[in-house]
Amino acid sequence: MNKLLKLSSFALAVVLLASCGLRRGPQGDLVGAEDRPDYNPQAVPYGMVACPGGTFHMGQADQDIAATMANLNKQVTIGGFYMDETEITNNEYRQFIEVMVNDSIDILGEDFVMTSLYPDTTVWVRDFTYHMGDPLMEYYFSHPAFDEYPVVGVNWFAAKYFSDWRTKHKNQANADNGMAPMPKFRLPSEAEWEYAARGGRDMATYPWGGPYLRNAKGCLLANFKPGRGDYYSDGFTYTAPVAQFFPNDFGLYDMAGNVAEWCEDAYADATVPITWDLNPVYYDDNEPRKVVRGGSWKDIAYFLETGTRNFEYQDSARSYIGFRNAMIYLGRSSGREFR
Repeated sequence: MNKLLKLSSFALAVVLLASCGLRRGPQGDLVGAEDRPDYNPQAVPYGMVACPGGTFHMGQADQDIAATMANLNKQVTIGGFYMDETEITNNEYRQFIEVMVNDSIDILGEDFVMTSLYPDTTVWVRDFTYHMGDPLMEYYFSHPAFDEYPVVGVNWFAAKYFSDWRTKHKNQANADNGMAPMPKFRLPSEAEWEYAARGGRDMATYPWGGPYLRNAKGCLLANFKPGRGDYYSDGFTYTAPVAQFFPNDFGLYDMAGNVAEWCEDAYADATVPITWDLNPVYYDDNEPRKVVRGGSWKDIAYFLETGTRNFEYQDSARSYIGFRNAMIYLGRSSGREFR
């Protein structure tokens, strides 16, 4: 009984000492750095949707005679990430241009802003021979009628510059509100793009599954060129406003057709066999060709397939290439944050 009484008295003394503050604060222990910003589970960025991590078969989903050796099929694992719900629109890109003109033109120079960052509207005339592209050259980026259409005439470098600006713009707002910074906005890797396009449907020919290009009512499921000389059967002669067709199972719009999209990767025929099978990406600063995916309003159905690989030169702006951003998800995924 005396032994039990002594133990109780010792425990009470420890509690009293602690309450008096004798053990308050670190006493030579490894407790981690203090004054770290609060960080709750990563929120879904505005305008983006979540793509949960997973494993899929990257590469050709159908017989691909033209690119069999450049589009091998292999199993790849992708970590969770976020991706823009739609392609970047003219009005979203205009916000970036207005900041460059109003706040940065003295530093960057007018020539850089207007020739390297401002969309090249002459692509509507230059891309096609004997084509009446003048109205689009004049109105496509400037007129409010086209605000919700995907931005085009932006090369790979401009798309990356936009991504860097978007990161700084968001994280400055976070800092002003005492919040931890978000990860970078960036171009998606080719593997991320293909994984997102499939929307969880492994080996799917198209983002909606496939292999058909029309639904049960006979309506085309994307904005593309379904037949020779036929650009209007899908309802739009050129590009369409974003989100006019059904999204895929991840909630992403226009992963096939409308405009093709820049990816982070350099292009090489041997990319698939030489890259790792976990979050692969192929960097090569000496390779001017960069990957574009998804096909566009002027392409035939082959280029809309989820496994079709294509490229454009990094300094080339086109009337049929745009982009969207991705962002990595930080931390171990439970899956619940992607519901």
